Order: sequence, then structure tokens, then C-alpha cells
Amino acid sequence: MGAMKKQCFGVFAAVFFLMMFFASAAWAAETVGQIDINEASVEELTDLEGVGPGYAQKIVEYRKENGPFDKPEDIMKVKGIGDKIWETNKDRIKTK
Repeated sequence: MGAMKKQCFGVFAAVFFLMMFFASAAWAAETVGQIDINEASVEELTDLEGVGPGYAQKIVEYRKENGPFDKPEDIMKVKGIGDKIWETNKDRIKTK
């Protein structure tokens, strides 16, 4: 019976560590790489896919002229930022 307990404990421990690994990976994917479009610099904004220095500068200028974005999808109010860029990056864009 001792060998059976050791085997069950080993399986339980392996399952537990796998669950912890996948839970932390999912959490990291949700939080790492997010960009607050109300605070990001031009350089940080260029980390968004499809946003080069020109569009990044337009985002910063829009923010200065109109105040902070109310919600992430408001980035599409910036000339040149449309559905394609929004859909590609919507999981990475946030506003506080």
C-alpha cells in the first residue's frame, strides 16, 4: 500500500504543478504587454502591431488635444487607426 500512496501523491503533485503553470501562463498573457493608451509614449505605442512612429505620434497628439481616451476602442477616433488595427491589438490596449 505504501507504493500506491507514493504513486498517487506523485500523480497529484504533477497535476497540481501543471495546473499552477498553466494558470500563471494565462495570467501573464492577460497582463504582460498591455499598453495604456492614455500614458504610453510614442515608443511604447509602436509595440502595437500596425502602429509605426507616425500613427503613434498621432495617438499622442490626439490625446493632448482631446484629453484621455474613455475606453480602449476610442483609439479608432485617431485618423488612420481603424478596425484592422483595433481588432489586431484590442487585447493589448487598455485605459485605466
